[in-house]
Amino acid sequence: MTDAALSADQQLPAEPGVLDDVPGWFWDQDRHLFDWFLGRQEKAGRSGDLMEMGAYLGRSAIVIGSHLQPGEAFTVCDLFDSDAPDDENSAEMDMSYRRTLTRTAFETNYLAFNERLPEIVQAPTSTLAGGRVAPGAFRFIHIDASHLYEHVAEDIQVARTALASDGIVVLDDYRSAHTPGVAAATWEAVFNHGLRPIVLTDSKFYGTWGDPEPAQLDLLARRGTLPHCDLAGESVGGHRLVRISGSDAGAEPFRVSRHHARLAAEADHRAAEDAFRAAERDRESADRDLADRRARAAERRRPTNVAKRAVGDLLPPVVTSAIRRARRG
Repeated sequence: MTDAALSADQQLPAEPGVLDDVPGWFWDQDRHLFDWFLGRQEKAGRSGDLMEMGAYLGRSAIVIGSHLQPGEAFTVCDLFDSDAPDDENSAEMDMSYRRTLTRTAFETNYLAFNERLPEIVQAPTSTLAGGRVAPGAFRFIHIDASHLYEHVAEDIQVARTALASDGIVVLDDYRSAHTPGVAAATWEAVFNHGLRPIVLTDSKFYGTWGDPEPAQLDLLARRGTLPHCDLAGESVGGHRLVRISGSDAGAEPFRVSRHHARLAAEADHRAAEDAFRAAERDRESADRDLADRRARAAERRRPTNVAKRAVGDLLPPVVTSAIRRARRG
């Protein structure tokens, strides 16, 4: 194998066994809400396409894609390892994503949990503007691409056009200190462009351009059923919303990947090998200690050493000391 080929192999992404093996910032509280909103739509008989703007390595896309129904399409738009369209966006990518974000890694992670890849648009999310996505065709859109105000504001307008009347839009990082552009674009859409909040978590804003009340009432009806979580109704500028706070400890895990059994068996095999090697090292160390003890015992049993010890034991200490001094002299 050439050095170049070896280098390429070393860079192949690791196959995930569980969702937590996929790097990213998608916490269990939001994973459960994604499942809840998408599942609620399905139980109500609603269908429509799905979209994610900004996927990173696929942690949230895996969950969205698991809800794809027959006849629906799932579109993922991300630059991945392509160049950013402007200097500001390029600087943002260099700071947070450039060293780890590749399309190969995304595809490896996604296919570990789902049968086929989504439709991938490897380009800036601005590519989706200007009527390039079917209006009203989508039931769920997750926006998690650029953190720059101008880009997020445009992504929100794309979602507004693309969503069905009761569709759900989710905005990531709407309140983080390092993403004020997302906060500005989100609340501008609420107060100026008809976006209506449904529920807020520590990380994400869930909203609709339809009626938020039915989903809010269903959520509040679950109060007390979510472990370690608290649901509270609030009002912001005349907009009713639900706020979820608390820990996601004890949340039911997402299903395992297709590689889980093999990876678990390989991990058990490595653990057994490590234990065997550790036992071998312990045995070798014990054998060396035993050999040293035996060598010291044999040395003590040599006739000259026995005689020396006998003389030392029989002669008076003064004579023994004199003999030693004479030998040293």
